[in-house]
Amino acid sequence: MTHRFNELHDALQGVDGIRFADDFRFADATTLHLGGRPVGAMYCATTAALGTAVTRADSLEIPLLVVGGGSNLVVADGDLPLIAVVADCTDVHIDAERGVLRAEAGAVWDDVVAAAIDAGLGGIECLSGIPGSAGATPVQNVGAYGAEIADVLTRVLLLERATGTVEWVPTEALDLGYRTSNLKHTGRGVVLAIELQLRTDGLSAPLRFGELARRLGVTAADTGTADGVRRPAALVRDAVLELRRGKGMVHDPADHDTWSAGSFFTNPVIADSDVADVRVAVAGLYGGTVADAMPCYPAGEGLLKLSAAWLIERAGFGKGHPGPEAPVRLSTRHTLALTNRGAATTADLVALAREVRAGVRDAFGVTLHPEPVWVGVDIDG
Repeated sequence: MTHRFNELHDALQGVDGIRFADDFRFADATTLHLGGRPVGAMYCATTAALGTAVTRADSLEIPLLVVGGGSNLVVADGDLPLIAVVADCTDVHIDAERGVLRAEAGAVWDDVVAAAIDAGLGGIECLSGIPGSAGATPVQNVGAYGAEIADVLTRVLLLERATGTVEWVPTEALDLGYRTSNLKHTGRGVVLAIELQLRTDGLSAPLRFGELARRLGVTAADTGTADGVRRPAALVRDAVLELRRGKGMVHDPADHDTWSAGSFFTNPVIADSDVADVRVAVAGLYGGTVADAMPCYPAGEGLLKLSAAWLIERAGFGKGHPGPEAPVRLSTRHTLALTNRGAATTADLVALAREVRAGVRDAFGVTLHPEPVWVGVDIDG
Protein backbone atom coordinates (compact mmCIF):
# COMPACT_ATOMS: atom_id res chain seq x y z
CA MET A 1 0.00 0.00 0.00
CA THR A 2 2.76 2.46 0.90
CA HIS A 3 4.59 1.58 -2.32
CA ARG A 4 1.48 2.30 -4.40
CA PHE A 5 0.89 5.58 -2.59
CA ASN A 6 4.47 6.61 -3.33
CA GLU A 7 3.82 5.76 -6.96
CA LEU A 8 0.69 7.92 -6.89
CA HIS A 9 2.62 10.73 -5.23
CA ASP A 10 5.24 10.65 -7.97
CA ALA A 11 2.61 10.54 -10.73
CA LEU A 12 0.70 13.54 -9.40
CA GLN A 13 3.60 15.62 -8.13
CA GLY A 14 3.33 19.04 -9.67
CA VAL A 15 -0.25 18.64 -10.90
CA ASP A 16 -1.98 21.98 -10.50
CA GLY A 17 -4.35 22.09 -7.53
CA ILE A 18 -3.10 18.94 -5.76
CA ARG A 19 -1.24 19.19 -2.47
CA PHE A 20 0.02 16.18 -0.51
CA ALA A 21 -0.04 16.11 3.30
CA ASP A 22 1.53 13.63 5.69
CA ASP A 23 -0.07 14.91 8.89
CA PHE A 24 -3.73 14.15 8.10
CA ARG A 25 -5.88 12.52 10.79
CA PHE A 26 -9.57 11.78 10.48
CA ALA A 27 -9.99 12.91 14.09
CA ASP A 28 -9.08 16.40 12.86
CA ALA A 29 -11.31 16.25 9.79
CA THR A 30 -14.65 14.93 11.10
CA THR A 31 -17.33 16.54 13.24
CA LEU A 32 -17.18 13.51 15.56
CA HIS A 33 -13.46 14.24 16.04
CA LEU A 34 -12.79 10.51 15.70
CA GLY A 35 -10.77 8.30 13.39
CA GLY A 36 -7.20 7.23 12.72
CA ARG A 37 -4.62 7.95 10.06
CA PRO A 38 -4.74 7.08 6.35
CA VAL A 39 -1.61 6.07 4.48
CA GLY A 40 -1.57 9.55 2.98
CA ALA A 41 -3.74 12.48 1.98
CA MET A 42 -4.23 14.76 -1.01
CA TYR A 43 -5.93 18.17 -0.92
CA CYS A 44 -7.60 19.07 -4.22
CA ALA A 45 -8.22 22.78 -4.78
CA THR A 46 -10.12 22.47 -8.07
CA THR A 47 -12.75 20.10 -9.45
CA ALA A 48 -10.28 19.07 -12.16
CA ALA A 49 -7.68 18.22 -9.51
CA LEU A 50 -10.23 16.23 -7.52
CA GLY A 51 -11.23 14.23 -10.58
CA THR A 52 -7.60 13.62 -11.54
CA ALA A 53 -6.63 12.48 -8.05
CA VAL A 54 -9.47 9.97 -7.79
CA THR A 55 -9.01 8.64 -11.32
CA ARG A 56 -5.26 8.11 -10.89
CA ALA A 57 -5.72 6.44 -7.50
CA ASP A 58 -8.35 4.14 -9.00
CA SER A 59 -6.00 3.22 -11.84
CA LEU A 60 -3.45 2.10 -9.24
CA GLU A 61 -6.18 0.25 -7.28
CA ILE A 62 -5.55 2.32 -4.16
CA PRO A 63 -8.50 2.38 -1.74
CA LEU A 64 -9.57 5.95 -1.08
CA LEU A 65 -12.06 8.03 0.82
CA VAL A 66 -13.21 11.39 -0.48
CA VAL A 67 -13.55 13.81 2.43
CA GLY A 68 -15.56 17.01 2.46
CA GLY A 69 -16.76 18.45 5.74
CA GLY A 70 -16.42 15.12 7.54
CA SER A 71 -19.88 15.49 9.08
CA ASN A 72 -21.20 12.10 8.02
CA LEU A 73 -18.27 9.79 8.68
CA VAL A 74 -17.60 7.14 11.31
CA VAL A 75 -13.96 6.18 10.77
CA ALA A 76 -12.10 3.39 12.55
CA ASP A 77 -9.30 4.03 15.01
CA GLY A 78 -5.64 3.34 14.20
CA ASP A 79 -3.86 3.14 10.86
CA LEU A 80 -6.15 2.72 7.87
CA PRO A 81 -5.20 1.05 4.55
CA LEU A 82 -6.53 3.86 2.35
CA ILE A 83 -5.79 7.40 1.27
CA ALA A 84 -7.83 10.51 2.01
CA VAL A 85 -8.74 12.70 -0.94
CA VAL A 86 -9.89 16.04 0.45
CA ALA A 87 -12.31 18.11 -1.62
CA ASP A 88 -10.80 21.56 -1.14
CA CYS A 89 -12.55 23.15 -4.14
CA THR A 90 -14.95 25.73 -2.75
CA ASP A 91 -16.16 28.10 -5.49
CA VAL A 92 -19.84 29.09 -5.53
CA HIS A 93 -21.45 30.81 -8.52
CA ILE A 94 -24.92 32.33 -8.33
CA ASP A 95 -27.09 33.59 -11.17
CA ALA A 96 -29.60 35.50 -9.06
CA GLU A 97 -31.77 36.48 -12.01
CA ARG A 98 -32.36 32.86 -13.04
CA GLY A 99 -32.14 31.43 -9.51
CA VAL A 100 -29.38 29.01 -10.50
CA LEU A 101 -26.66 28.21 -7.98
CA ARG A 102 -23.58 26.10 -8.66
CA ALA A 103 -21.29 25.03 -5.83
CA GLU A 104 -18.09 23.00 -6.00
CA ALA A 105 -17.87 19.88 -3.89
CA GLY A 106 -15.76 21.31 -1.08
CA ALA A 107 -17.87 24.40 -0.44
CA VAL A 108 -19.10 24.52 3.16
CA TRP A 109 -22.79 23.73 2.88
CA ASP A 110 -24.06 26.30 5.37
CA ASP A 111 -22.01 28.97 3.60
CA VAL A 112 -23.79 27.98 0.38
CA VAL A 113 -27.17 28.41 2.08
CA ALA A 114 -26.16 31.80 3.46
CA ALA A 115 -24.89 32.95 0.04
CA ALA A 116 -28.15 31.93 -1.63
CA ILE A 117 -30.22 33.88 0.87
CA ASP A 118 -27.91 36.91 0.60
CA ALA A 119 -28.54 36.79 -3.16
CA GLY A 120 -32.29 36.92 -2.58
CA LEU A 121 -32.95 33.25 -3.37
CA GLY A 122 -35.11 30.78 -1.47
CA GLY A 123 -35.53 27.02 -1.33
CA ILE A 124 -32.68 25.71 0.87
CA GLU A 125 -33.18 27.77 4.03
CA CYS A 126 -34.62 24.74 5.87
CA LEU A 127 -31.26 23.05 5.32
CA SER A 128 -29.41 25.75 7.24
CA GLY A 129 -26.92 24.66 9.87
CA ILE A 130 -26.36 21.20 8.42
CA PRO A 131 -22.61 20.57 8.68
CA GLY A 132 -20.61 19.23 5.80
CA SER A 133 -19.84 20.12 2.20
CA ALA A 134 -21.96 20.78 -0.88
CA GLY A 135 -20.69 17.68 -2.66
CA ALA A 136 -22.08 15.42 0.05
CA THR A 137 -25.64 16.74 -0.14
CA PRO A 138 -26.82 14.59 -3.08
CA VAL A 139 -25.06 11.46 -1.82
CA GLN A 140 -27.49 11.01 1.05
CA ASN A 141 -30.14 13.45 -0.15
CA VAL A 142 -29.75 15.60 2.95
CA GLY A 143 -32.92 16.96 4.44
CA ALA A 144 -34.39 18.69 7.47
CA TYR A 145 -37.57 20.43 8.56
CA GLY A 146 -39.67 19.11 5.69
CA ALA A 147 -37.22 19.89 2.88
CA GLU A 148 -34.47 17.93 1.13
CA ILE A 149 -31.87 18.59 -1.51
CA ALA A 150 -33.90 16.60 -4.07
CA ASP A 151 -36.45 19.43 -4.05
CA VAL A 152 -34.01 21.86 -5.70
CA LEU A 153 -31.17 19.79 -7.19
CA THR A 154 -31.14 19.85 -11.00
CA ARG A 155 -27.88 18.06 -11.78
CA VAL A 156 -24.42 17.19 -10.49
CA LEU A 157 -21.00 17.25 -12.08
CA LEU A 158 -20.07 13.61 -11.59
CA LEU A 159 -16.89 11.62 -12.03
CA GLU A 160 -18.00 8.12 -13.08
CA ARG A 161 -15.30 5.98 -11.51
CA ALA A 162 -15.83 2.95 -13.74
CA THR A 163 -15.05 4.93 -16.89
CA GLY A 164 -13.19 8.00 -15.63
CA THR A 165 -15.62 10.27 -17.48
CA VAL A 166 -16.76 13.60 -16.02
CA GLU A 167 -20.15 14.98 -17.03
CA TRP A 168 -23.20 16.77 -15.72
CA VAL A 169 -25.72 14.14 -14.66
CA PRO A 170 -29.42 14.97 -14.12
CA THR A 171 -30.99 14.43 -10.72
CA GLU A 172 -33.17 11.63 -12.05
CA ALA A 173 -30.07 9.49 -12.64
CA LEU A 174 -29.19 9.51 -8.92
CA ASP A 175 -32.25 7.62 -7.58
CA LEU A 176 -32.62 10.01 -4.67
CA GLY A 177 -34.67 8.65 -1.77
CA TYR A 178 -34.97 9.13 1.96
CA ARG A 179 -31.37 9.90 3.01
CA THR A 180 -29.99 7.86 0.15
CA SER A 181 -28.98 7.76 -3.53
CA ASN A 182 -27.23 5.39 -5.88
CA LEU A 183 -23.98 7.15 -4.94
CA LYS A 184 -24.14 6.17 -1.28
CA HIS A 185 -22.23 3.00 -0.32
CA THR A 186 -21.76 2.12 -4.01
CA GLY A 187 -18.51 3.79 -5.08
CA ARG A 188 -20.25 4.68 -8.34
CA GLY A 189 -18.87 8.16 -8.61
CA VAL A 190 -17.61 11.34 -6.98
CA VAL A 191 -19.62 14.54 -7.00
CA LEU A 192 -17.41 17.39 -8.17
CA ALA A 193 -20.08 20.12 -8.14
CA ILE A 194 -23.83 20.58 -7.77
CA GLU A 195 -26.41 22.78 -9.46
CA LEU A 196 -29.59 23.99 -7.76
CA GLN A 197 -32.68 25.75 -9.07
CA LEU A 198 -33.88 28.15 -6.38
CA ARG A 199 -36.77 30.58 -5.98
CA THR A 200 -36.08 34.12 -7.18
CA ASP A 201 -38.75 35.77 -5.01
CA GLY A 202 -36.74 35.33 -1.80
CA LEU A 203 -39.43 33.18 -0.20
CA SER A 204 -38.87 29.87 1.52
CA ALA A 205 -39.89 26.40 0.53
CA PRO A 206 -43.39 25.49 1.79
CA LEU A 207 -43.44 25.27 5.59
CA ARG A 208 -44.86 21.85 6.31
CA PHE A 209 -42.81 20.74 9.34
CA GLY A 210 -44.80 21.30 12.51
CA GLU A 211 -42.06 22.45 14.88
CA LEU A 212 -40.64 24.98 12.44
CA ALA A 213 -44.06 26.15 11.30
CA ARG A 214 -45.15 26.80 14.87
CA ARG A 215 -41.95 28.73 15.54
CA LEU A 216 -42.89 30.99 12.63
CA GLY A 217 -46.53 31.36 13.64
CA VAL A 218 -47.91 29.10 10.92
CA THR A 219 -50.98 27.07 11.92
CA ALA A 220 -51.71 23.45 11.08
CA ALA A 221 -54.54 24.60 8.83
CA ASP A 222 -52.16 26.85 6.91
CA THR A 223 -49.61 24.08 6.29
CA GLY A 224 -52.26 21.93 4.67
CA THR A 225 -52.89 24.35 1.80
CA ALA A 226 -52.00 23.24 -1.69
CA ASP A 227 -48.83 25.29 -2.02
CA GLY A 228 -48.04 25.48 1.68
CA VAL A 229 -47.16 28.67 3.50
CA ARG A 230 -43.97 30.51 2.65
CA ARG A 231 -42.01 33.07 4.58
CA PRO A 232 -38.94 35.19 3.73
CA ALA A 233 -36.03 32.79 3.38
CA ALA A 234 -33.81 34.78 5.75
CA LEU A 235 -36.48 34.63 8.47
CA VAL A 236 -36.82 30.88 8.06
CA ARG A 237 -33.04 30.40 8.14
CA ASP A 238 -32.84 32.23 11.47
CA ALA A 239 -35.59 30.06 12.92
CA VAL A 240 -33.97 26.85 11.69
CA LEU A 241 -30.59 27.79 13.14
CA GLU A 242 -32.23 28.62 16.45
CA LEU A 243 -33.98 25.25 16.56
CA ARG A 244 -30.84 23.33 15.56
CA ARG A 245 -28.67 25.12 18.12
CA GLY A 246 -31.21 24.30 20.80
CA LYS A 247 -30.71 20.62 19.95
CA GLY A 248 -26.93 20.81 19.73
CA MET A 249 -27.12 20.15 15.99
CA VAL A 250 -24.90 23.01 14.83
CA HIS A 251 -21.27 21.96 15.14
CA ASP A 252 -19.22 24.02 17.57
CA PRO A 253 -15.62 22.88 18.22
CA ALA A 254 -15.85 24.35 21.74
CA ASP A 255 -18.99 22.38 22.67
CA HIS A 256 -18.65 18.60 23.05
CA ASP A 257 -22.42 18.26 22.91
CA THR A 258 -22.12 19.07 19.19
CA TRP A 259 -19.25 16.66 18.45
CA SER A 260 -21.50 14.34 16.51
CA ALA A 261 -22.51 13.19 13.06
CA GLY A 262 -25.88 14.88 13.41
CA SER A 263 -28.85 12.53 13.45
CA PHE A 264 -27.11 9.20 13.90
CA PHE A 265 -30.01 6.94 12.94
CA THR A 266 -32.47 7.45 10.11
CA ASN A 267 -36.16 7.42 10.90
CA PRO A 268 -37.23 3.82 10.27
CA VAL A 269 -39.55 3.20 7.33
CA ILE A 270 -41.66 0.06 7.77
CA ALA A 271 -44.59 -1.65 6.09
CA ASP A 272 -47.90 -0.22 7.24
CA SER A 273 -48.96 -3.75 8.14
CA ASP A 274 -46.18 -3.87 10.77
CA VAL A 275 -47.12 -0.67 12.57
CA ALA A 276 -49.79 -2.41 14.63
CA ASP A 277 -47.16 -4.72 16.12
CA VAL A 278 -45.03 -1.75 17.10
CA ARG A 279 -48.00 -0.07 18.76
CA VAL A 280 -48.72 -3.26 20.69
CA ALA A 281 -45.14 -3.29 21.95
CA VAL A 282 -45.37 0.37 22.96
CA ALA A 283 -48.69 -0.25 24.70
CA GLY A 284 -47.16 -3.11 26.66
CA LEU A 285 -44.61 -0.70 28.13
CA TYR A 286 -46.48 2.59 28.31
CA GLY A 287 -50.18 1.92 27.76
CA GLY A 288 -52.58 2.48 24.91
CA THR A 289 -52.64 6.27 25.09
CA VAL A 290 -48.90 6.53 24.41
CA ALA A 291 -49.11 3.86 21.72
CA ASP A 292 -51.90 5.73 19.92
CA ALA A 293 -49.81 8.92 20.03
CA MET A 294 -46.72 7.29 18.48
CA PRO A 295 -45.49 9.50 15.61
CA CYS A 296 -46.20 7.85 12.29
CA TYR A 297 -46.09 9.46 8.83
CA PRO A 298 -46.83 8.33 5.26
CA ALA A 299 -43.66 7.29 3.42
CA GLY A 300 -44.87 5.98 0.10
CA GLU A 301 -47.26 3.28 -0.99
CA GLY A 302 -47.72 0.74 1.80
CA LEU A 303 -45.01 2.36 3.94
CA LEU A 304 -44.97 4.46 7.10
CA LYS A 305 -42.15 6.38 8.74
CA LEU A 306 -41.58 6.27 12.50
CA SER A 307 -39.52 8.64 14.65
CA ALA A 308 -36.13 7.20 15.59
CA ALA A 309 -35.72 9.72 18.43
CA TRP A 310 -39.13 8.84 19.87
CA LEU A 311 -38.35 5.11 19.80
CA ILE A 312 -34.91 5.63 21.34
CA GLU A 313 -36.36 7.59 24.23
CA ARG A 314 -39.19 5.08 24.81
CA ALA A 315 -36.65 2.25 24.77
CA GLY A 316 -35.08 3.81 27.87
CA PHE A 317 -32.27 5.87 26.39
CA GLY A 318 -32.62 9.39 27.72
CA LYS A 319 -30.63 12.49 26.93
CA GLY A 320 -27.05 12.14 28.14
CA HIS A 321 -27.19 8.32 28.33
CA PRO A 322 -25.24 6.46 29.71
CA GLY A 323 -24.05 9.20 32.07
CA PRO A 324 -21.62 12.07 32.61
CA GLU A 325 -18.52 9.91 32.90
CA ALA A 326 -19.02 8.07 29.60
CA PRO A 327 -16.62 9.01 26.75
CA VAL A 328 -19.50 8.81 24.26
CA ARG A 329 -23.09 9.55 25.15
CA LEU A 330 -26.34 10.73 23.69
CA SER A 331 -26.49 14.49 23.43
CA THR A 332 -27.92 16.22 26.46
CA ARG A 333 -30.20 18.08 24.05
CA HIS A 334 -31.20 15.52 21.43
CA THR A 335 -31.34 11.73 21.79
CA LEU A 336 -30.72 11.17 18.09
CA ALA A 337 -27.13 12.45 18.28
CA LEU A 338 -24.25 10.33 19.62
CA THR A 339 -21.54 12.65 20.91
CA ASN A 340 -17.83 12.42 21.60
CA ARG A 341 -17.20 14.05 24.96
CA GLY A 342 -13.61 14.90 24.07
CA ALA A 343 -11.56 11.78 24.76
CA ALA A 344 -13.51 9.03 23.02
CA THR A 345 -12.44 6.44 20.48
CA THR A 346 -14.43 5.17 17.55
CA ALA A 347 -14.75 1.87 19.41
CA ASP A 348 -16.56 3.75 22.20
CA LEU A 349 -18.96 5.25 19.68
CA VAL A 350 -19.66 1.91 18.04
CA ALA A 351 -20.39 0.30 21.40
CA LEU A 352 -23.05 2.91 22.23
CA ALA A 353 -24.56 2.73 18.75
CA ARG A 354 -24.92 -1.03 19.09
CA GLU A 355 -26.44 -0.68 22.56
CA VAL A 356 -29.07 1.80 21.39
CA ARG A 357 -29.95 -0.17 18.28
CA ALA A 358 -30.28 -3.41 20.24
CA GLY A 359 -32.42 -1.71 22.87
CA VAL A 360 -34.89 -0.35 20.33
CA ARG A 361 -35.04 -3.67 18.51
CA ASP A 362 -35.63 -5.59 21.74
CA ALA A 363 -38.33 -3.19 22.91
CA PHE A 364 -40.26 -2.62 19.71
CA GLY A 365 -39.02 -5.04 17.03
CA VAL A 366 -37.72 -2.15 14.91
CA THR A 367 -34.13 -2.13 13.62
CA LEU A 368 -32.56 1.30 13.35
CA HIS A 369 -30.10 2.02 10.57
CA PRO A 370 -27.19 4.46 10.98
CA GLU A 371 -27.15 7.48 8.71
CA PRO A 372 -23.36 8.11 8.54
CA VAL A 373 -20.93 6.32 6.24
CA TRP A 374 -18.82 3.78 8.16
CA VAL A 375 -15.17 3.35 7.20
CA GLY A 376 -13.10 0.45 8.50
CA VAL A 377 -15.73 -0.44 11.10
CA ASP A 378 -19.26 -1.87 11.05
CA ILE A 379 -22.21 -1.55 13.41
CA ASP A 380 -22.95 -5.24 12.82
CA GLY A 381 -19.57 -6.29 14.20
